[in-house]
This record gives sequence, C-alpha cells and structure tokens, in this order.
Amino acid sequence: MSDALLSIRDLSITYHSQGRAVPAVRGVSLDIEKGGSLGLAGESGCGKSTLANSILRLLPAGTEVTGQITLDGKEVLGLSPGGLRAVRWTAGAIVFQGALHALNPVQTVGDQIAEPMSLHRTVANDDAAKDRVVELLRRVGLPAARAESYPHELSGGQRQRVLIAMALACDPHLLIADEPTTALDLMVQAQVLALLDDLKEERNLTLLFITHDLSVLTYACERLAVMYAGRIVEEGPAWEVFENGSHPYTRALAAAFPTIGDVGSRMAPSGLGGDPPTPGDLPGGCPFHPRCPLAHDACLPAEPELRISGEARSAACVLV
Repeated sequence: MSDALLSIRDLSITYHSQGRAVPAVRGVSLDIEKGGSLGLAGESGCGKSTLANSILRLLPAGTEVTGQITLDGKEVLGLSPGGLRAVRWTAGAIVFQGALHALNPVQTVGDQIAEPMSLHRTVANDDAAKDRVVELLRRVGLPAARAESYPHELSGGQRQRVLIAMALACDPHLLIADEPTTALDLMVQAQVLALLDDLKEERNLTLLFITHDLSVLTYACERLAVMYAGRIVEEGPAWEVFENGSHPYTRALAAAFPTIGDVGSRMAPSGLGGDPPTPGDLPGGCPFHPRCPLAHDACLPAEPELRISGEARSAACVLV
C-alpha cells in the first residue's frame, strides 16, 4: 500500500533456546494505512507480542529476524543504533500489557513521562516538559497532581493511563497497544478503549492493537488479523471477520465468548479443546488441523497460503 504508515513483508522471527530453533513468527505480511487501525488477535503463544516488539526492535539479543519492516518510510531492520533511537517514541511508541512492570518503581510518573521528551528534545526546557506532562495527564483523565506519584501509588487503570500518556509524549505516528486492557476490570477497560478511540481521532494516530479478545478488537479497530502458530490465518474488516469468520479458527475464537443473558451459552460456551502447537514442534500441513472440527485429508499435504475469501478479505484454509 503506497499510503501505508507501517508495512511488514515476509517477516520471520526465530528464537534460539537450548540449541533449538523456535519459529515464533513465520512469513507475516501486513499493512496499516496512515490513520488506520488494525487489531491482531490469537491465543497466547501465537506470535502477537513478538511481532509487535519487532517493529521497534525490542526483541532479545540473538533473535533471528528476516523480512522487511517499513515504518514511516524507514526500513527499521536496517537502521543504525542512532537511527533506531530517533524512530522510537517519535515514529512509533508502544503501550505494554503490564504497566507495573513497565514503569520504573523509584521514579515519579511525571519524570518518566518527561524522559522521552528530554531525550528527543521535543521541549525547550524543564518547565516546558512539566507543562507538557500536566497536559498529557489531563488528556488521559488523570489530575496534574499525579505527576508526583510513584507507580505503586496508582491503581491498575491509572498506571495504564500513565503508559498511554508516556507513549504519546513525542507525538508518535504509530501507537502499538499490546494487551493494554487485559488486567483491567470491565469498567476501566471500557474507559481505556474509549480514550484510545478519542486519541486516535484527535491525533490521526495509526493504531496496532493486540489482544486475544476479538470483541475488544472489533470495537477498537477497522480491520482485524487473526494469528495462529506464528502466521496470519485471516484478515479483513473487523466486524465481518468477527461475525462471519472464513477460517475455522476465527469462528472458534468468536464462539468462545458467552452470550450475555443466554444461560445455555454461559454454562456451556463454545470453543476449542487442546492447546496451540508449540512453535518448535509444529504439525505437518495446516498447523490448525489437529484441533479443527472441519479437518480432512486435504489439510495434510501442505500449509495453506492466504487466499481471497471476500471483498478485502483473505483466509488461509483449503475450504475457502
């Protein structure tokens, strides 16, 4: 896509553990247009966070990464250390899942929000940085006095808002939200989702939202991509994918949510048995076939590639 802010091509990421190669991401290609939003869904271990961390090169040393990641016109994997520092916080920033672990326990949250501004010299002086911190805290729904608080003095929802304020400190073009609402109660989750939606509209942010919760992604994003065993198995408009998935795995994820008020659904929710395959020990053919209720002989010879499954939609299944 010529107007894509983030373009990923044939990305493969392999960890090396105890002398074994562990392929966490396998040949993923994605585009997010400027001002657009993409939700990335899948069970734990499917490669979502690995993919997110690779965009800003936050993976552990020794990780093997091949393919291409272009962010705001810059090829990320080829950047020098200095070039990479210039991209982080400005071209792209990330909101992590565990705010308590992501924040420094011995620094006030105000100092932590101001730090990227000082590093990138986006403010003229310390007074300007303090004013900007107050502005950001208020924008995420926190009083200015919270700038003097330490992370342990805030609730989980407040800490998550601090991470969002920090990510916005240098006005990034891309915001990566990696499971930002998983540990929050439903009321706070709704508030954080509404905040992200407002910020996206105000600032024309490009959003990559990662979670296992399809319903959250359907609310927050225009498009949805589903990952399984390190690959994209379906992509398309969010509501269409959620309501009428082309891939059996997508349909199983959507069916796993009980229907409110339906006693039968609550007592016996649909879903999948078993677990996703271990990245270092994938089955032959389609990696989903051991759990797939529609599996047959055609699933075994080779892993299916993405194929057109509708307008602006694709799915990797031999039944499409």
